[in-house]
Parts: sequence; C-alpha cells; structure tokens
Amino acid sequence: MLVENTLPILLSRLDFAWITSMHILWTPLTIGVSWILFGLEVAWLRSGDERWYRLERFFEKIFIVNFGAGVATGVTMEMAFGILYGPFSQAVGPFFGNILGFETITAFMYEAGFIGLMVFGWNKIGKGMHLFSTFNVAFASSLSAYWILVANGWMQTPDGVVLKDGLFQVTNWWSAIFNESNEWGFPHMWVATMILGFFVLAGTSAWFILKNRHADLFVKMLKPAILALLIATPIQIWLGDSLGVDVAHSEPTTLAAMEGHYHTYLPDGKPNTSWNLIAIPNAANDGSLFSIRIPHVLSLLETHTLNGVVPGLDQFPAKDRPDVWVPFYSFRIMVAIGFFLFFMALWGTMLILRGQLTVEGLRKRPWFLRAMVFSAFLPYLAVWTGWWTREVGRQPWVVYNLMRTYEGTSHMGLGQEIVWFLGYGVFELTVWAGAWYFFSRVIRKGPDLESPLPGAPEQHADQEHAGGGLAKPTFAKPTFGKTH
Repeated sequence: MLVENTLPILLSRLDFAWITSMHILWTPLTIGVSWILFGLEVAWLRSGDERWYRLERFFEKIFIVNFGAGVATGVTMEMAFGILYGPFSQAVGPFFGNILGFETITAFMYEAGFIGLMVFGWNKIGKGMHLFSTFNVAFASSLSAYWILVANGWMQTPDGVVLKDGLFQVTNWWSAIFNESNEWGFPHMWVATMILGFFVLAGTSAWFILKNRHADLFVKMLKPAILALLIATPIQIWLGDSLGVDVAHSEPTTLAAMEGHYHTYLPDGKPNTSWNLIAIPNAANDGSLFSIRIPHVLSLLETHTLNGVVPGLDQFPAKDRPDVWVPFYSFRIMVAIGFFLFFMALWGTMLILRGQLTVEGLRKRPWFLRAMVFSAFLPYLAVWTGWWTREVGRQPWVVYNLMRTYEGTSHMGLGQEIVWFLGYGVFELTVWAGAWYFFSRVIRKGPDLESPLPGAPEQHADQEHAGGGLAKPTFAKPTFGKTH
C-alpha cells in the first residue's frame, strides 16, 4: 500500500500547484480584455470617435502578449497532467478526454483563428467582419474557460459517472457536464475575469494620467471602466456568497476548512454559529490554538438563519480533512480584496458624479490614481487565492470522495520529481519575464496616434513625381466587404 504523505507526492502537488498558478495569471485577462476590446470597437463604430479606436489598438497589444503567455503555460499544464498525474489522467480519460478535447478545439482552432483576423485584419477585411472576429475571440475565450471549469467542477462534485475497472465511465453526460459545482463556479470565475480586465485597463489608464502621458485619451477609458466595475464588483460578492452556500452543501469539508470550523456544536450542545475572523490551527488539525470569533455570522452566511447547523471538521474522519491554513487565509484574502475593489468602484463613481473625473480633477487627486494603479494587481491575487481555496480545500481528494490525491499521482522517484519541479519552474519564470518585458515595451511606447484609421486613404508623401520617376509601390492587398 502506498503511503499517502511522502516527499515525492508533496513535490508533485507543489509542482502542479505552481504550474496552474502561473497559467491562471494569463487566461483570466485574455477573457476579460477580449470582451472589453469588443466593447471599444462597438463604441468606435457607433460614435465615430477616433479615441475608442486608438484605445482598442493599444490594449490589443497587451492582449496579444498576454494570450501568447497563456498558450505557452497552457501547453505546459497539459503535459503536467500526464507526467505528474498519470494514474489520474488514465482514470478520468473517458470524461476528461472529451471535455479537454472540446476546450482544445475551442482555444486552438476557433479562438486562434479569429485572433488572426482580429489582429491582422485591420484594413484587410471589412469593419463589420472585423467586429465579428473580435466578438468571436471574446466568445471563444469564454467558451474555452467554460470547458475548463466543467472539468474542474466535476472534480469537486463528480456526477454522472461510475468508477469501474479503474476508469470513470460516464453514465450521464448531462449530469457530468452540468455538475453542481459548475453552476456557481463558472459565473463566479467569469465575472472575476471581467473585473480583472477592467481593473488592469483602469490601472494602466491611471498610470498614464499620473505620468501626464496622453492623459486626455486615457481619461476616456477610465470612466466606463469604473462604471462597469460598479456593476460587476457587487455582483461578484453576491456570486461568491451563493457559491459558498453551495460548497457548504456539496463539499462540507472544504467549507469547514475555509472557515476554520472545527466543532459543529458547543460544549453545551448548542450549534456552533461563530465565524472566525482570525484563527491559528493546531498541529493535529482538530482545533484552533487561538481565534477571534463573531457569534451567529457563520450560520447567517451559510444557512441564512441565526442558529443553523454548519457541519464542522469533527464530523469527518481525520484522514479526510483538508489542512486548514491555506483555504482559511486564502479565502479571507480573496474576500477582503473583493470588498476593497468594490470600494474603489464606489470612489471612482463618486468622482464621476461630482464631475471630477477629468484630467484637471484627477491631477488634484493623485492618491486616487495611485490606488487605481495598485488595484490593477489585486484581482490577480484574488484569482490566485480563490483558486488555492478551491483546490486545497478539496484535499485529500483529487476527485472528491472517489479518488484520493496520492492515488492519482505518478509516484516518481524523488530525483525525478526534483528535475520536473526545477524544469517547470524555470520555464514558467522565463515566460513570465518575457511577458513583462514586452508589456513594458508596449507601455513605454504608448498608444499609436499617427497611423491612419481603417478605411482612410493612405498618404504617400515620398512618392517621386518629377522627371517621369516611378511611384514607390504600396503593396496594398484587396479588401473584403465594406471598409467605410
């Protein structure tokens, strides 16, 4: 019998955690910014305001760099499934093979094809077709994320399968795809991508205004971003609460770990309804050395009643309990960031209502601009900590209540685990450094304000006209559809 907690298995878990954490840096921004690019293009076509076009082309460059980093780290993650979690990959193949196949077709055929049209189609295809391409990039990126959340949600709440002869054989595709965890998990993640996208664009705009570079242009971006965040951030708080209630029902051990909730009942037999603001778990993982508790709050959050019973970790065998440290504190960091981002949206909206979200008004309020630049990094941390809460909270299961994590690992030797750990680490850091190098180049260069708009006649001031000289060739390509 394999020992569940060994150093090679720990390294395998840490390695995959590192790979997924680095990959999830890129994909949410791809989704969020793709929809914002579509919105900017619609605004340009409807209003004719050149500034929307200039903003779209500038942020499109950030999108391209981010998309490339996401593809590189995504391929690495696919490799890691087979290398680090071979038995798991084999067992879930009948289900995962189809779902990840759908995701691959969506990302590498549907999305990538339209990205080519979106990036290289300016002045080569009609404006309507280009807008259609931008929409399909946004839609395909969201659909790709949906398939990933289907697979991960099924790991949280496996349904529609039976474990037979070492394989998870699908008995009901509808139940497997539309599993309980994905009902709230996908909307929660999708709104997070939009919040991330708007804050990155708002933070970038605030930086340019703070540096007094193209301030008039980037103020144009800041106002709709803030108004969108005023809508998205409270929706995300509501979705998070709904997801928490669902987790309390479907994964009670995860919820108990998130809340540091060890004891279902108090010594006097009454339900333990207290919510832990801060807690220090003990080494045995059966109680807290220290905690600051607020009565009735946990019951209100999870049962929406004052004295409802919320199962604690004492209701489950010690071997089936997740470690509390990571889900407990990562969950609180995520929640704190969510409320802070809502505050930033309120602050910005107040400036809009007072007519102070102008270049002159913002120059008098550098702290708002600095706070907005800082806020551009916080959604990344929120996505990270939310993902850690979800994944570590499911432990010690790789498929909740059906396959334990140590059963799904490849069980390589310590030396092999170290080699893969170092190899993946170097690769991911190289991608990260390269992406930030190109991000910095895009930011330093700033937006292009000189190139002609799509459909505008090209100017050739350097053509030779005297003495019967030949004009220089333009190498123009034919267009498809209307360009005006």
